[in-house]
Amino acid sequence: MPRSPLPLVVLALLPACKTSQHPDADDYDTPEQHGAALYDTYCDFCHGAQGEGYVSDNANALANQDFLRLASDEFLASSIVHGRPGTPMSAWGTSMAGPLSDEDVEHLVAYIRSWQTVEPLDVDDYALPADASAMRGASYYAAAGCDECHGELGKGGPYITLENPWFLTEVSDGYLRASIVEGRRDTPMPSFAATLSEAQIADIVALLRSWEREPNTDPLPPFEPDVGDACLNPGGPDPAFELVDDRFIGVDAVHTALEAGAKMIIMDARGHADFVEGHIEGAVSVPFYQLESVIDELPKDVWIVAYCGCPHAISGQAFDALRAAGFTKTAVLDEGYYVWVERGYPVATGE
Repeated sequence: MPRSPLPLVVLALLPACKTSQHPDADDYDTPEQHGAALYDTYCDFCHGAQGEGYVSDNANALANQDFLRLASDEFLASSIVHGRPGTPMSAWGTSMAGPLSDEDVEHLVAYIRSWQTVEPLDVDDYALPADASAMRGASYYAAAGCDECHGELGKGGPYITLENPWFLTEVSDGYLRASIVEGRRDTPMPSFAATLSEAQIADIVALLRSWEREPNTDPLPPFEPDVGDACLNPGGPDPAFELVDDRFIGVDAVHTALEAGAKMIIMDARGHADFVEGHIEGAVSVPFYQLESVIDELPKDVWIVAYCGCPHAISGQAFDALRAAGFTKTAVLDEGYYVWVERGYPVATGE
C-alpha cells in the first residue's frame, strides 16, 4: 500500500525551549534567513555548513540533489521534529521537548529547500509488486554490500539507520526504490541501477519495509534542566583523569572512575528526547542549547564530563561553554554515548 509522510504534530500548544542563543524570527527579513540562522545553531555541526554532510558521525548530505528531489517538505519537517530515536539525529521539535517551534521548522525547511536546483522526482505512483520477497531481498541486500554501510539488519552501520521507525514511517516505497536506483551522487551511496534488476530492487524494498514498526508518537512536555542534584558520589574522591588534548576522556576511564566511587557530574548535552530514549545511568540532562540557563548553578570544583552521540560535536559545544565560563575540571566523553552502550556499561531510560 502506498505510504505518505505523517502530518506534523500541532506544535503551537507547547512553548519552545528557547535560550538567548536561539535565533528569533523577528530578527530576520525572510524565512530563509531565519532558517539559515537556525541551521547554523542546530544542524551544521553534523550536516556541514552548506549541507555537504559527513562532518560528524557520517550525517547525511542535506544539500545533495538526489536527496532533495525525493524529500518532500513534510518529510524534512517531520524528520526535524521527531529526529531518529536511537541514533545521533536528535528530535528538535517542541512536541519532543526540543527548541524548534512550528514556525522555526517551517523556516528551516525553507532554507534547506533553497539548496535544491533540480526538479523534484515524483515517486508516489510506485507500487511494490505483490510477489516482492523480503526473504530474497535479504540475500540481495547482503550481496550488494548494503550491510557494510547500513548494518546487517538496517542498523549499526557507519551510515544512516534504515530500520529506524520514523524513517520508514515517513518514506514511501517509491522513495526507497528511487534511492536504490538513483543513489546519492557525490556521496558514498552509489546507484544500483546497473547492478540490480527491478525485481531485485523490489525485493530489497520489501526487506526494508519488513523492518517497519510503529514509532513512539507520545509527545514530551517542555523541559528545563535541573542540576540541583547532578553530582554523583558527592562524598567520593576526584577522578584521576588524564585528558587527551586537554579535552577528551575515554568511556573506559569514566566507567572505571564511577565504579571506584569518584565524584563527578555526567552531563548529557543532547536534546532531552534523546536522554529520555536512553542515557548514561546517573547523568543529568542539560541540552547544549540550554546550558546557559543553569551554568551558574554548576560547581566548579567537581569534574563535569559532557557527552553526546555524534560522538562529540554537541558535547564539545558544552565543553567550550564551560571552559569559557571558567570551569577547569571539564572533559568530553571521547567515543560518545553509543560506544558506552556497546561496552555494556550502565544506562537508563525515561526522565
